[in-house]
Amino acid sequence: MKITEHLRNAEKPLFSFEILPPLKGESIHQLFAAIEPLMEFKPAFIDVTYHREEYVYKKRENGLLERITSRKRPGTVGISAAVMNRFNVDAVPHLICGGFNQEETEDALIDLDYLGVDNVLVLRGDAIKSEGAFSPKKNGHHYASELLEQVHNMNQGIYLDDDQKTSTPTNFCIGVAGYPEKHFEAPNFEKDLQYLKKRWMEVPTTSLPKCFLTIKNTLSFADVAAK
Repeated sequence: MKITEHLRNAEKPLFSFEILPPLKGESIHQLFAAIEPLMEFKPAFIDVTYHREEYVYKKRENGLLERITSRKRPGTVGISAAVMNRFNVDAVPHLICGGFNQEETEDALIDLDYLGVDNVLVLRGDAIKSEGAFSPKKNGHHYASELLEQVHNMNQGIYLDDDQKTSTPTNFCIGVAGYPEKHFEAPNFEKDLQYLKKRWMEVPTTSLPKCFLTIKNTLSFADVAAK
């Protein structure tokens, strides 16, 4: 079920939570054990985060350091499907710009579509920890708005390869992030809200509040954003 349907049909406040993929090499059963006691609260959906790669430096026999790219928490697509199957609850996988080119993003969306995932949350994502500013992968997206456009295009049956013979539209409910206490890179709250509304106007989306400290600020943000 799409998040918009959950919201439309809700007769009381909805409960949801967010999970991180296990570290590479850990068992998914540890994650299941953590989710199990929360299911008594009947969550409407569960967010599954995506984490970009990191740089790890390893010392070689010659004494030089070699930079290796490592993704420590893979598995978002598989975990989303596993959670849906095991707990009969909707999953909302995060899609990020960082660490993925457009072709890899398209492939991930095709996988999610085949698995019956109805919802995605599009985000720019953070910079690599060792870098001061965000930089996309070659042929990747710089901004969440560009990633949003790619998902929207696939919902219209527009794929990256113009020459492919069959272009079946996907049907994702697309979420974007809203920051009640503003994104830390935004110059001010008004500018941050302006960008959020721009995404709303360009593509029908659902906004999920991210990174807030008080419910008062969240409710205030919802009132201002609705105007």
